[in-house]
Amino acid sequence: MSLGITEITLILVVILLLFGGKRIPELARALGKASYEYKKAKEIIKKEADEIKGAIEDAGEKPEEYKPADV
Repeated sequence: MSLGITEITLILVVILLLFGGKRIPELARALGKASYEYKKAKEIIKKEADEIKGAIEDAGEKPEEYKPADV
């Protein structure tokens, strides 16, 4: 199921009516910044995980399996 040109036009008109012409660029800018920050954080976390994995492999250790503490 895909959207036709009529549905897309209707959605754009509703968005324009709800947010107004001045607010839409602000929303787009905020969405772009959020997307950039998400991608940047994702790359940092991936880099740190790779570094930890490499350090474990260099040490010749296997990661410990999770064992719940005795209560």
